[in-house]
Amino acid sequence: MGYKPIILERGKEVRERTKDTFGFWRKKILNTESNVQFGEGGAGTFSDGKLYSQVKDPKQYSRKVLNEFVTAGAPDEILYVSKPHIGTFKLVAMVEKMRAQIIELGGEIRFSARVDDLHIENGQITGVTLADGEQLHSNHIAIAIGHSARDTFEMIHNKGVYIEAKPFSVGFRIEHEQSVIDKARFGQNAGNEILGAADYKLVHHCKNGRSVYSFCMCPGGTVVAATSEENRVVTNGMSQYSRNERNANSAIVVGIDPNDYPGGPLAGIEFQRKLESHAYVMGGSNYDAPAQTVGAFLRNETPEDLGSVTPSFKPGIKLTNLADALPDFCIEAIREAIPAFNKKIRGFAFDDALLTGVETRTSAPINIKRDPESLESINTKGLYPAGEGAGYAGGIMSAAIDGIKIAEAMALSINAKHTH
Repeated sequence: MGYKPIILERGKEVRERTKDTFGFWRKKILNTESNVQFGEGGAGTFSDGKLYSQVKDPKQYSRKVLNEFVTAGAPDEILYVSKPHIGTFKLVAMVEKMRAQIIELGGEIRFSARVDDLHIENGQITGVTLADGEQLHSNHIAIAIGHSARDTFEMIHNKGVYIEAKPFSVGFRIEHEQSVIDKARFGQNAGNEILGAADYKLVHHCKNGRSVYSFCMCPGGTVVAATSEENRVVTNGMSQYSRNERNANSAIVVGIDPNDYPGGPLAGIEFQRKLESHAYVMGGSNYDAPAQTVGAFLRNETPEDLGSVTPSFKPGIKLTNLADALPDFCIEAIREAIPAFNKKIRGFAFDDALLTGVETRTSAPINIKRDPESLESINTKGLYPAGEGAGYAGGIMSAAIDGIKIAEAMALSINAKHTH
């Protein structure tokens, strides 16, 4: 559209960020500004790179997103396969190409440029202050901060930007050998290279009124350390494009809502932090994650040995009883759901399958409310909450679609100001 936006990224450019992330996985050295959550490409870079979503898309923005991805180096097949995915290593190169294109078109990207303050005058955004003290002035600012920028959530709340607590989910990662899932899903065709690694999507409505579901299923992938704060343990999953690692993993999570963590708009963050800090202690206070075999979890025993499923979590795991890793109602719900899932996928409740805790970052615990027409914050003009961190997306595709909507809304607003 001819605009020259400035992008402020708190983390580092994607290659540097990858080094920091792998450094944490291998050596337990955490950089709180450059990790799985923070840095160029966002949390989606270290994921399975799934490119499907269930959002309504009447203007076919998803088609534009997929075409942009192919231009940036994604495989052509994402334009026609039913469940396209890219994988982490391909995403890294694509993000770099997109950055080069933004710069070529006149945009500017600043790394290690965390925003520490917003300037608001009479309900209108007028600029920001960066961590190094520099000030930038603008009446049109998109805030696309991801679901883990807790310090930024606190800052904008303190500045009076309207925020609500919203539902999210918490649980564990479950790992099976991929061959077990392939066999359950494909029967005698398991292992056929045309089919590739099987996936699944499961949901169970429990007697206690909770819903348990699988989330972010990574065929042939690994469970990864996804913390962004010191002395906390968080899990996530990722795959490469080939999806040929030995294990399948997914999150098995329980839906919770603000009634479960009363106490204002930021109470969900405290709820997450409490679970993550406890998981850190349960894992041995060294960034190893607490883990338990499924059989031991269902029988409420502490496992002494691993079974046939080799844990993929880096840095490492500590076998323990996960019964107090989550609130009792979550444990009760997951204990009911796993045998129910076993009826749909034979082997799901296999004794040797492995649970690793805790998964707390399924989506943002807050919603930065925006006006449905202008897409601006409902009480801060010129501030455009976008994507997953604002509570308006979940995953690469829906976040990208939301980003296009926000860019268009900002451009229309700027144009209107220039034409009057």
